[in-house]
Amino acid sequence: MRKESFLLEIGTEEIPARFMDPALKQLRERAAEELTANRLSFDDINVYGTPRRLALLVSGLAERQLDLSEKKKGPAVKAAFDADGDPTNAAKGFARSQGVEVANLFVEELDGTEYVFALREEPGRETTSVLPMLCQTLAKHLNFPKPMFWEHKDIRFARPIRWLTALYGSDEINFTFAGLTSGRETTGHRFLSPDRFVLADAADYLTVMEKLAVIVDPAKRRTIITDQVNAAAAQLGGQATLDEDLLDEVNYLVEFPKAVVGSFAAEYLEIPQEVLTTAMRAHQRYFPVFDGQGNILPHFITISNGTDDAFLKNVRAGNERVLRARLSDARFFFEEDCKKPLSEYVDQLDNIVFMEQLGSIRKKTDRVVRLAEALCGELNISGEIKEAAVRAAFLAKADLMTHMVYEFPELQGTMGMHYAALSGEKEAVSRAIEEHYAPRFAGDDPPASIAGAIVAVADKLDTMAACFGLGLIPSGSQDPYALRRSALGIVATLSAHGLAISLERLASLGLSALAGSLSRPDQDVATDLYDFFVQRVRFYFQEKGLRYDVIEAVLGAAVSDLPGFLARADALRNKVDTPEMTQILTPFTRVANLTREFAGGTIVPESFTTQAERDLYEAVTVAAAAVEKAAAHARFDEVFETLAPLSRPIDSFFSEVMVMVDDESIKTNRLSLLALVKEVFLTLGDLSKIVQEKK
Repeated sequence: MRKESFLLEIGTEEIPARFMDPALKQLRERAAEELTANRLSFDDINVYGTPRRLALLVSGLAERQLDLSEKKKGPAVKAAFDADGDPTNAAKGFARSQGVEVANLFVEELDGTEYVFALREEPGRETTSVLPMLCQTLAKHLNFPKPMFWEHKDIRFARPIRWLTALYGSDEINFTFAGLTSGRETTGHRFLSPDRFVLADAADYLTVMEKLAVIVDPAKRRTIITDQVNAAAAQLGGQATLDEDLLDEVNYLVEFPKAVVGSFAAEYLEIPQEVLTTAMRAHQRYFPVFDGQGNILPHFITISNGTDDAFLKNVRAGNERVLRARLSDARFFFEEDCKKPLSEYVDQLDNIVFMEQLGSIRKKTDRVVRLAEALCGELNISGEIKEAAVRAAFLAKADLMTHMVYEFPELQGTMGMHYAALSGEKEAVSRAIEEHYAPRFAGDDPPASIAGAIVAVADKLDTMAACFGLGLIPSGSQDPYALRRSALGIVATLSAHGLAISLERLASLGLSALAGSLSRPDQDVATDLYDFFVQRVRFYFQEKGLRYDVIEAVLGAAVSDLPGFLARADALRNKVDTPEMTQILTPFTRVANLTREFAGGTIVPESFTTQAERDLYEAVTVAAAAVEKAAAHARFDEVFETLAPLSRPIDSFFSEVMVMVDDESIKTNRLSLLALVKEVFLTLGDLSKIVQEKK
């Protein structure tokens, strides 16, 4: 069977860069689905995109559909035929739906019941007759965050469509969409090759487009940009930091990349480096250049869209002029902000509303200060670290009132660090101000300093408690206040620094600073906050690659602080499928099940009536002391080794002792003994949650 390449190109006005990757992914997936559904075999699917086009190129597409032959089950025989054997309406309707005559229906038995079946056969059609509708379907079902309509309200796309190209080999595929009819014409680069070009064959697409000054392959274009930026930086005696997000964006802003080097006055290097890089990357899409020590140089690299060499000087001058204006503004903002110390901006935070029911950011600042003090008390942190944390909590949001952060919101925290240092604050305070927003995104590092960690936890905890207290709880995909990220940030921060505070106590502290300000009962909020934290801990452990049963076991431990969870998880995952775990799993599970509904009681050793009870009591008492000592030093492998031998006296107990006897006092005493056994084991975790792999 003949195979050819199939091309579909949708030419548009410039599509926003952030739309491109999701759109190309959709195009690839939907094309594979449609080709398979239409019984069209193919070798490979590739998608390509530039600001002005989305393209699908299918290689090795068969010249016709596969023939269809499928057996369809219909109604039961007793429903398909009446008592005289004549077909009923059910049989006739089934035959009609399958495109066969009633006489061609046949009977087969299925699970003891006879049904009528139809053999539906359909010869494959020529691929060229299938592709028009397939192309229309692909174009119609691409989704974009903010689509436009221009030709008709029923037709929506990222940007207005200007041409459609569709070829199967050398055959032209004609379909209509958005008021346009497809053909074999395409368009090259808007300025370097603006005329329409007739494609002879779909397989020539990539080669032809390069001749028309369009690199349609995003991966190839990205490589070209990377190589050009690195080469240009090296010529300047420096190196470029290729921010991945910026590289992705620039890649979809051009069709034919060409690096252009520009410069700015060295006097602007007096501005904090983060301001310069933000102005270049976030606002102008430039690549900054650094020396070997990471210091920024007075140069930048921008990627133009195929600028002709004759106009490079103009392009360079234009970009330099734009950057110079932005840096001049930044220097003015910086100088104005530095005219007073950072602390004088704090009271101005009364002008920013945090939440309508809870007042301003200034009031939030007071709560965060109290929370930072309380956390230091809970964690036995004092001296200079506590002093730095409390001072940083007071100054953390002050930079929101500066000119620089108003112009560059992404620099909040960073500018606070610089202004604090210039105001004479200690280095630990300045660093904590910057760190308190961390982690800012998935994969970001938590605060590096203890003071920064305290302020970060206090700030996020206050926001979470406020939202939960006002009923603003995340549901499904809705999380407008990014509370999941905040909770996960708290979990990561506590874990990174080994800060041992229980999740219950954390929730309680968050609420204490908001006493009397919330619309929900404190106990309900505390419960919801705790459950929310547990879910984030579970997610955090999953991200670390822990097995689900190990996670559930440690979450069931008699501890709820993050370092404790982590230490127990490390011990359990090393033991989970060992013979020692197998040895103690069944007896402990019996203990856990028997005491599940037991409220607790006092053990009376004198009331034991069997030697097995006495032996178990003696063994667990000795083990409890050893377990407590090992757990205090986080030696949980040692805890496991101490608990493992208890399997023998537990087995003997269950072999010789009936727990649920009629005598209430004896039953309670025995249940109390088992509760003690369970309590000692819960130092390590709820081992009944462990599911060992079958061998």
